[in-house]
Amino acid sequence: MIHTRAQSILLDLGIHTEPKGLAVGNRWVAGHGPTFSAHSPIDGVELASLTVASPDQVSQATSAAREAFVSWRVVPAPVRGELVRRIGDRLRHHKSDLAELVSWETGKITQESLGEVQEMIDVCDFAVGLSRQLYGRTIASERPLHRLTEQWHPLGPVGVISAFNFPVAVWAWNTMIALVCGDPVVWKPSEKGTLCAIACHSIAAGVAAEMPEAHQGLLSLVIGDAETGKAIADSPDLPLVSATGSVPMGRDVAVRVARRLGRSLLELGGNNGMIVAPSADLELATRSILFAAVGTCGQRCTSLRRLYVHDSIADPMAEQLKKLYARLPIGDPTTDGTLVGPLIDERAILAMQDALAAAREQGGTIFGGDQITNQVPAGGFYVRPAIVEIAADAPIVQQETFAPILYLMRYSDLDDAIAMHNGVPQGLASAILTNDVREAELFCSPAGSDCGIANVNIGTSGAEIGGAFGGEKETGGGRESGSDSWKAYMRRATNTVNYSPELPLAQGIQFDLD
Repeated sequence: MIHTRAQSILLDLGIHTEPKGLAVGNRWVAGHGPTFSAHSPIDGVELASLTVASPDQVSQATSAAREAFVSWRVVPAPVRGELVRRIGDRLRHHKSDLAELVSWETGKITQESLGEVQEMIDVCDFAVGLSRQLYGRTIASERPLHRLTEQWHPLGPVGVISAFNFPVAVWAWNTMIALVCGDPVVWKPSEKGTLCAIACHSIAAGVAAEMPEAHQGLLSLVIGDAETGKAIADSPDLPLVSATGSVPMGRDVAVRVARRLGRSLLELGGNNGMIVAPSADLELATRSILFAAVGTCGQRCTSLRRLYVHDSIADPMAEQLKKLYARLPIGDPTTDGTLVGPLIDERAILAMQDALAAAREQGGTIFGGDQITNQVPAGGFYVRPAIVEIAADAPIVQQETFAPILYLMRYSDLDDAIAMHNGVPQGLASAILTNDVREAELFCSPAGSDCGIANVNIGTSGAEIGGAFGGEKETGGGRESGSDSWKAYMRRATNTVNYSPELPLAQGIQFDLD
């Protein structure tokens, strides 16, 4: 059963088949698992009630993907790119409908939902170009009349486990790149992004259905819980599993995939930091901080959590941020002018309150952070973003709370600030606000930020798809989207071709019978 408005959006998207627990291509199969209910964080209304797939049903999707791989891997990459181009065109046509569904199911404001759908479209464009650029290389051989080269071949079916906060973009980052690389995809979305997943899968599978029958297992969707995700991680049919989510989830996936000697691509914790230097443009800084800290109600993996401000400007910066926080329009994310929507669920509110209580016990001074019940939709999960002035060595600063909490700390020496910035377990996104080129270059150098993303004079969030996205330490080390991230979805083959009448051995080894 699906909520009337959500059903209307799905119909507008051309989805007339009643969704069930498992889809292989555009063929739906009833789930064998428990009944699952999805609710909107906007007002708590039930959006869908579905019987989800059980872990033992995962093999239906992975087997179909394995069969599709046999034919898909030999399709020329530019032809594979044509499929992705057509998916991108269909996403363009349905951009506003998809964005509305993202807002309804995850609580994102309309502008951010539109931006997330645009990410899918952008990565389709990127992948289409990539389909003609899966380059190998030629290497100088030490042997005469020999050619030494590298080729990149399709790896095999890819499992994608995505999180609620980017319910469609993360799937597209992986899927569009995987498709042009020659790999089918089995997708297990977050339970909190089920309808978004149904919509995106149905659009893409509808395009793929126009391909020959042998390719019908290219795209599968498995709606399930954590046990279903474990079955994907355990599946020997999936040589690569890309997982986005919490650090505990990533550790479990990594162990399961490593146990069978597969590959895992992990995007996990953030706890992102920013340094504001004395030379920074303070207006630019406050604008950067505001979006990075409160955008998506602090539920981006790249959300700004830790702010290190130089002593000389800390007081005015704190006061300016508090004024801006006090003016934030908080409420229904589908209403024009709203900048902060709800947290995803009640558990997120409780985690935020626990973190603020710990910060208070550790000497923090808190501005904001209270739950809002007035002038917001009843049944939703709304909070006022918090600023916590606290010492940099407070234990709570080491933890990432997926909520709009900004820890504001002070520094006097840049080297100390960088050390404090790097002194957490996570390593995803980072930034420095400065007009001093030496400070900027130091921050981006090997002696600077230890994160996968290091920005200058912009915030920590809002990455473009052209660059490789990912981080180090507890963030997991994975890289998705742009640059050469495509190599994770392929296998490398080194070829030596002897076109001489002789057989010289490498390293000058002599091995001849008398």
